[in-house]
Amino acid sequence: KRMKRFILDTDPGIYDALTILYALASPEVKMEAITVVNGNCPMEQGVINALSVLELAGAVHIPVAKGMDKPLLLPVVNAEVTHGKNGLGYAELPAPRTSPVKEHAVELIHELVMQDPGQINIVAIGPLTNIAMAVRLYPQIVGAVEHIYIMGGAINHCGNMTPLAEFNIYCDPHAASIVFHSGIPFTLVPLDVTYQTLMTAEDLRRFEAIKTPLSDFIVKASRYVMEYLSESQEIMGCALNDPLALAALFKKDLLEISPLVLDVDTNYGVSMGKTFADFYNYEQKPANGDAALDVKARDFVDHFLERMIKLSQ
Repeated sequence: KRMKRFILDTDPGIYDALTILYALASPEVKMEAITVVNGNCPMEQGVINALSVLELAGAVHIPVAKGMDKPLLLPVVNAEVTHGKNGLGYAELPAPRTSPVKEHAVELIHELVMQDPGQINIVAIGPLTNIAMAVRLYPQIVGAVEHIYIMGGAINHCGNMTPLAEFNIYCDPHAASIVFHSGIPFTLVPLDVTYQTLMTAEDLRRFEAIKTPLSDFIVKASRYVMEYLSESQEIMGCALNDPLALAALFKKDLLEISPLVLDVDTNYGVSMGKTFADFYNYEQKPANGDAALDVKARDFVDHFLERMIKLSQ
């Protein structure tokens, strides 16, 4: 089996940092670059976080590019309440010694995809602004991206930003609409599955015993989001939202994935940013993407922990 190559498009908060580490811990995948977008934290802070996490893990060879610092049409939204002031919860990492590449994220996505058409996947775990811009600016990538795995949306699940909308899609629903209808094959990994994959306080104690800078980081970052979720949403654990989207790239057997007619509400109103599936296909359209609607939750959490503990030691 060939190694799956991908670009991580991200808004580096806590889940995103865990995904970067999970990618580095997984020999089945090769992360070619990290492209940063506004989302959990402002884009500039996200770049600092991406560089700092790579330095912590000794992976400074991976290029990091600055991307879109605001949504296509809407005002900037961030998630300081969920991810903390700097985006990484209780974790404080030293300022990075490395710098982002000179190219803009949209240029880097285009360049990497066109160098090896059909070989590069995108794992998009933030708002989809960079990807939408790449599709509009370089329509030739549509036939050249292998697949996009998107952490976003809530199909049969309530939202986590509004009663109907999930945060990443809510931040830039217009970008999501462009990507969903671009013709690039995509898999949506929504809250329906990610909120089933919880890393518990007991799981976190396994990292506390390791006592390395990496395990310390995982504990401090994860604990912050655990406290937030238990207080705000009565969820007992750290939902592994973004890592699960990466798992869809190389551990598909953990997910139940269906081809569906998928869309997003871009109208200003109570349901703005709501992702939905036309299960009965009222309009007789061909499926435009796949969505994961069920997951072997504990199997995934165990696999994730095993990889992360090995990396942390």
